[in-house]
Parts: sequence; structure tokens; C-alpha cells
Amino acid sequence: MPDRGGGPQGPRIRVGRPSRRVRTLLMTLGVLAVLAMAFVMFAGFWTDWLWYRSVRYSSVFTTTLWTKIGLFAVFGLLMALAVGVNIWLAHRLRPPLSAMSLEQQNLDRYRMGIAPYKKWVLLGVTALVGLIAGASASGQWRTWLMWINGVSFGQKDPQFQLDVSFFAFDLPWYRFLLGFGFAAAVLSLIAAALVHYLYGGLRITSPGARATAAATGHLSVLLGLFVALKAVAYWLDRYGLAVKSSDFKATGNWAGLRYVDANAYLPAKTILFCIAVICALLFFATLWRRTWQLPVIGFGLMVLSAILIGGLYPAIVQKFQVQPNEQAKEAPYIKKNIDATRKAYGIDDAKVDDYQGVGDSKDNSQLRKDADSAASYRLIDPNVVPPTFDQLQQERKYYQFPTTLDVDRYKGQDTVVGLRELDLKGIPKRNWINDHFTYTHGYGVVAAKGTAVKPDTEGAPDFIESGLPSQGMLGEYEQRIYYGEKTEQYSIVGGPQKELDYEKNGEPTKTTSYKGKSGVNLSNPLNRAAYAVAFSEPQILYSGAIGEGSRILYNRTPKERVEAVAPWLSLDGDAYPAVVGGRVQWIVDAYTTTNGYPYASRTTLGDTTADSLSQTDSQRAVIAQQNQVNYIRNSVKATVDAYDGTVKLYQWDTEDPVLKTWMKAFPDTVQPRGEIDPALMQHLRYPQDLFKVQRELLTRYHVESPSQFYSGSDAWQVPDDPTTGEKSSVPPYYLSLKMPQEQDRKFSLTTTFTPNGRPNLGAFMAVDADASSKDYGTIRLLRVTGDVPGPQQVQNRLNSNAEVAEFVRNMKGANSDIEYGNLLTIPLNDGFLYVEPVYAQGNNAYPLLKKVAVSYGRETVFKDTLGEALNAVFGEEGETPPPPGDGDDDTTRPPPSDGDESLQKAIEDAQKAYDEGQEALKQQDWTAYGKAQEKLQDALQRAADAGARTEAPAEQGAEGGNPEKPGSTEKPEKAAEQDGKGD
Repeated sequence: MPDRGGGPQGPRIRVGRPSRRVRTLLMTLGVLAVLAMAFVMFAGFWTDWLWYRSVRYSSVFTTTLWTKIGLFAVFGLLMALAVGVNIWLAHRLRPPLSAMSLEQQNLDRYRMGIAPYKKWVLLGVTALVGLIAGASASGQWRTWLMWINGVSFGQKDPQFQLDVSFFAFDLPWYRFLLGFGFAAAVLSLIAAALVHYLYGGLRITSPGARATAAATGHLSVLLGLFVALKAVAYWLDRYGLAVKSSDFKATGNWAGLRYVDANAYLPAKTILFCIAVICALLFFATLWRRTWQLPVIGFGLMVLSAILIGGLYPAIVQKFQVQPNEQAKEAPYIKKNIDATRKAYGIDDAKVDDYQGVGDSKDNSQLRKDADSAASYRLIDPNVVPPTFDQLQQERKYYQFPTTLDVDRYKGQDTVVGLRELDLKGIPKRNWINDHFTYTHGYGVVAAKGTAVKPDTEGAPDFIESGLPSQGMLGEYEQRIYYGEKTEQYSIVGGPQKELDYEKNGEPTKTTSYKGKSGVNLSNPLNRAAYAVAFSEPQILYSGAIGEGSRILYNRTPKERVEAVAPWLSLDGDAYPAVVGGRVQWIVDAYTTTNGYPYASRTTLGDTTADSLSQTDSQRAVIAQQNQVNYIRNSVKATVDAYDGTVKLYQWDTEDPVLKTWMKAFPDTVQPRGEIDPALMQHLRYPQDLFKVQRELLTRYHVESPSQFYSGSDAWQVPDDPTTGEKSSVPPYYLSLKMPQEQDRKFSLTTTFTPNGRPNLGAFMAVDADASSKDYGTIRLLRVTGDVPGPQQVQNRLNSNAEVAEFVRNMKGANSDIEYGNLLTIPLNDGFLYVEPVYAQGNNAYPLLKKVAVSYGRETVFKDTLGEALNAVFGEEGETPPPPGDGDDDTTRPPPSDGDESLQKAIEDAQKAYDEGQEALKQQDWTAYGKAQEKLQDALQRAADAGARTEAPAEQGAEGGNPEKPGSTEKPEKAAEQDGKGD
């Protein structure tokens, strides 16, 4: 065999250090990887800074950033020092020689392994706990800013006589400090115990003493600190009772002190505080006594006291003092809860009036006249007609309207409004250039009358602003929509690449180039690289479509922009557009909240503001900085320019202490209320989500009597939406109406209530929603005292109407679907008028208004127009008789005639009067008996008149000019017999 130079062992393989070239390559790759990671982190920070600077709210970015950095540094350093010092101290206090035991011999291996790296282990452990603690503390930036900038509420809690600001601003920060102290004490105790054990200061199985004197003293001090913090916790818990949330069987959700809290828990917490202080002193005393006997006894007594005094004693008080006479015991505390809750939610000035609700039918002619002025009946439902807007005004597939349109006022009339926004899914050819450079904006406002349809159509809206470009009563304004509710993608504008402006049939395509000042300039290579990384889009870095003047637009939805510049505000779910001063402005209602208002019951914003609309349109969900709140104010009105994205915040509630606190923390971000343009003021309105929160609270807190509140006898509920068939709350409706005792109609936000567990109408609520009105925000409640059908009952009555059944059959036969519009409720002459538009939608078509249903008292009609329906329900001229029925089928039987209806009512009244008379005879109340006889005579006379009208031939018509309604089979003789029963 040939010699290969390896000797008898074969060739020798030399393993040495990598070559210099390889080492250089590896080092270079490592450096590049670190730089890449650093640039990714830098890109996020840099793009955020550029965006805030572009919207001129850089102070929000810097204030938030420096606050987070400060909290991270301070509390991270404190935690690292606390743990590090105790590790170092435990190491210093280690015994000079460890016992020669099997336990210590096993630990020697770990001691020897750690010895060369003790400093690095110490640094690593302290750095880790410091980073975790610092990251946790930085998340408390809102708590810190509210504490350091908090202003007085000017109101004191009824128990401790402390300003509300203590509970709203101070107590949350103290609780954070306490929690941080507990974490530092526990981590230090664990770390010190481990070090003492490792170096022999603590022994588990070795003979002799279990701990050295040094270890005993060190750990005792840490335990003493822990117990001292527990004493502080007991003291703060006393104040926490005022904002504590609990379940109270009698009233449900409860906040604040109850009888057992004030008379058992409060003194118990004080006693436990004293015991904990003594116990902590006993632990500190081990520095001199070097024994744990007394502190352990003290700690055991403290635990036992916590069980007996803090748990058992309150339970005994509740069982034997409160429960036997709970209503009387809890009454003072219920009153405090009622007052605080009404104040915290701004419902303390709600005006509650009794309202019969059954209506006055003596003068139908006057009722018909009053109905014309009672309200501006909105027949165009903004929740139903968006597909109609799409079909008639979309113009191009790459435009879209929102799922729910908005209601506004133009020239004094209620108007349904929508913006023609960009829809990328409708672009003919999807690619990066088209998506982000060519198709960049929507175009124009489309508005229709809310109260009427277009004449000589099949029920289409009557547009007052339409076409592309839009034309109509709104005049000249900037129509390009670069910022909107549906505009979620980024666009790059203003550079060499032209944008599609709009296309109109028969005309050349219009192009444009963005002239606004919003967005971030991409001319800088650093900016391009940062956005390429931040958006994971490398083409931004090298695309030739980006050049001089190119700007990137993002964060383009109104709520997204307001939330970014004011991260301390909660936002209403419904942003709405208005044409103001030649520009389209998005208006966003913003709230300040807290969950630290003493005695005020909490509510969950996400649940309380949910209704049948928000469940189908996620964009209408409230944006809440804290979901559980017990104080809310619509303190800020914000606007976002639809063309250049300019965000403005206006102070609306000038008395709100929470807003004043945030204005101190972020100076010059909120403009004074006086800066609001009068033209803009005409479009500001009462926000829906605040109204929904208030109506939910008013289901219980309209009652101010503690005894009545306790019994729940007058509790209400928000009814389910009768038009959807789903278990979801009916949404509130904007409507111009005239409340009782008022002379003029006002733009209002309205809702209804039903008694808890019952379907009839319990109350009606309206708030003056016109921001330019002197009565803006005034809440009016009409408590219904009569037996009035509720929304679901009215809907059921409508569904069983013969004309409705015939209409539904006809539409189904034509392959059309029926959709019910908003069921509007309007107070009218001691009664309630219900008005509901009904739409039909054929295959591949869009909803058109076909019918109008109206109900008043016991009458429900279904006609082609609102005028015909009002005529019919009040028995005026012009009523069209319903078609004949189809036998005995309840779903097709026509409604009874006016005579039948009046006859039945008269018979019922006669029977009621007769019963009242008999009861008065039993009580020998001759005054009541005389009144009952008068009612009986009146009812019998009405029965006779109604019987005559029923018998009259149809061609003659009824008395008063009303044509007879066919369908009655009752004979006058039978009616007379029934009249006789009452007599």
C-alpha cells in the first residue's frame, strides 16, 4: 500500500481555530443580525414619531414615551436594587464554615459551580427582575399621570368625607405602589432565603439550629416588611369599601358601603391594621432577640384575627342584624348609592313625569292635526337603505357606503347621510400600484331626505345631494375622501404617480395629485427604509412610483386617528360626517371615564352599548380605555378632516375634573369650547353610546326612593329590537319631535322601556340632542301609567294585520323579501303614536319603501303612505278600506270596523264602570258610586252610537264622514244585549 503520510494510524486530521476569513465572516454576520434587529425596533419607533409629528401631536408621543421610560427606569431599578441588595446581604451574612453534613456536602457542588460566576449571576438575576418590574410599571403610565396631575372634584364621599379625586386619582396609584412593594418583599425574601440555604445560613436536615442568627435577623426584617405592607393594605381597604363592587341580591350590581361594610368590615379593617402593625414590630424585634417565637405567635394571631374579625364577624352581623330587617338597615346606604350613581352618570337632572299613554280619542280631527306637528317622521331608515344608496349612488364598484348611514340636519330637516368611500375589493385590477397609488380616495357626500321618498318612484329615497361629483343643496365643498370609516389601507400620494380622481360616463377619466399636508414625506431614504420595514413592504424602498413630494397616508379611520392622539379617551362607536365650511368633517364623540367614583354602581361599556346595530356592524363598537366604569362624561368633541386628516379636540364639558386632569398632563392638545365653529356646532349632537349607558342605568335609577328601589317594583328594561327577531337591545333613534308641554319640535335621541319581565310600554325617554340648543342634554322621562302596548306588542299586532298578511303574500309571490324599518315612538296627546316604514327587496335588487304602518291606541293601520296611514288611524277623510278577508283565518282576517272597535271599547268601559259602582256600594262610598254611574251612562251611549254606525250600509259611510270598514259580523241586537249586561 502506498504511504499516505499518516504512519501506521493513517492520515492525521488537524482541528484548529477557524481561519481569519471565516471568523471575520461570522463576526460580520453577527453584527449585521444585531443591526437588523436594532433597525426593526428603530423603524417602529421612528415611524410612530413621524406620524405624530405629521398630525402635530408630537407632545402626546413624547409625554407618553418619557412617562413610560421614567416608570420603567425607576421601578425597574428599585426592584433590581431590592432583590440585588438582599442577595448581596445574604451572601455577606453567610456563616464562615458550613456544617459537615450530607446536606451541606451536596450543596458544596453548587457553591463551587457558582463561585466563578457569582457577580454575573447577581447581575443576571437583578437585571431580569428589574426588566419585568419595569415593563409592568410602564403600563401604569395613565395611573401615574392621573395621580400627579389630578384636580379636585369639589365633591366629598358620604362616608370618609374625602374628595372624590382621592378615590379616582390617588387610591389607584397607592394600590399600585402597594402591589409593587409586596412583589419586591416576596422576591427579596425568596432570593435571600435561597442564598442563605445555599451557603449554610438555613438548614433543613442538618442537626443543630436550623438558621444562623444573621439569617434569622435578615429574613425576619423582610417578613416584617411584608406584614407592615399588609397593615397598609388593611388601611387602604377601608377606603376601597367606598368603590367596592359586589352583588346585592335586592338590587343586583352594587357599589359602595352597605350596612355590614360600615358596621363590621370597616371596624374590622381598622383592628386588623393595628394587629398587623404590632406583628410587624415583633418581626423587627428579632434583630435583638434572635428568635422567631414571638413573631410567629403574632403572625398566627393575625391570621386568626383575619378569619374571625374579617370574615366570621361580618357574616354574623349580616345574618342576625341585617337579614331580619334588611330594607330598613340598608335604606341609608341605598340612598347614597342612588345619589352617587345618578351624579356619576349625569342622570341626576333627568325629569320624570307621569304620562297616561292611552291617548285621547274624543276628537280624532284634532289628533290628526296634532300628528302633523308632533314629529318629523323619519321614514328612511339609515340601517335599511345602505344597499339602496349603493345601487343608486355607488356609480363605480370601487366605491362603497357604510353599513349604517348617519342622521344629520341640513336646513332644519332630518337627513340621512353617507360618504362615497373607496372600496379596494371593487378595483378592476388588483396590484400594488393600483391598491396604494392609483385608487386612493372616495368621492362625495350623498344625502337624502329622512322624511319622504322621491315622488313618482317605487319608494326610492329623495336625494338632496347626489351624483358624481355630488351636487345638490350642500353647495361647494372639497369632495375627495382620503380619510373615512372604511379607509383602512395605506396610500402613497403626491409623487410622480397620478391618482384616479373619478370616472364619469361619457367623459375622460379625471386624475389628481394630493395637495394636502397630511401624511409622512417619503423623499428621505431613511423614512422609506423605516416604512418598508414597518409595513413589511420592501417595494416602498426602491419603487420608482415614489419620488419627490410622495407622502404616505395611514391610520386613516377617524376613530383610529382620535384614539392615537388622545389615548386617554374612550370613543363613541358612531363617527359621523358633516359638511362644514367647505370641507367634510368627521365628528367623533369622546368620553372621559373612571371606575373610582365612590358609591356609584359600575357598568360594562362593551355590554351596555351593544344593540342590534353594533352586533351586525363591528365598526360601531365603542372604543373603551377601561371597560368597567362608574363615571362617564362626553367631555370632548373631536373632528377629523376627510381630506387632510387634521385632528382637532374641543373641550365640551368644561366642568369635568377628569378632562381637566388630562389637559394638565397633555397641555395644548385640547382646544377651548369657544373655538368651535358655529357652523360645526349646528351638526354636533348628543352621543349614542352615552345615551345607551344612561338609559341602562335609568332602568333602575329613575327611582329615588330607597324602599321602592329595594323592592324593584318599578324596575324597567330596554326592550329587544322588535324588527329583527333577535335577542338584542333596540337601538336609540335620532328624531325631531315635540315632547308634551313643549311648543316646538327638537332634534332628539329617543328610546323606550318596558317594565321588567313584561312586554307593555313602561316609559319613554328623550334627550335634547341639538348641541346648539340651550336645553342640550336635558333628559325627559315619561313614566307610563296606563296599559299601553310596548314595541314588541305593536310589532306583533302589525304582523297579524290582514293587510300586512296580504302584502307579505304578494311580495313573497314576487320573490321579494320584507324588511321592517325603525319602529318610531312619538308622544301624542296623552298617547303614543308608533310609526314604522316597511321595505320590500326583490332578488338582486335593493330595499324600497312600500308601506307605512301606524298604530295609536287600539288602532293599527297599514297604508301606502304616511298621510294615508295617519288619516286611517285617526278615522279622517281619505282612508282606504282594507281588502276583504279570506274566511276565518286569523292571519288574513281584516281589522274590525271603526264601529266594531268603538263598540267593543264602549262595552269594556261599561263593564268596568259597573264593577266600580258595585265596589263603591260595598264600601258605601256614594261619591264614587255617582261617578261610576256617570261613566256607565257615557259608555252605554257610546255603545249605542257605535252600534248604529256598524249597522249603517257601507255606501252611506259612518257618522263623521268615515267609510265603514268591512269585516264586522256582530249584530246591533247582540251589542245591545251586551250593553244590557253592563246596565
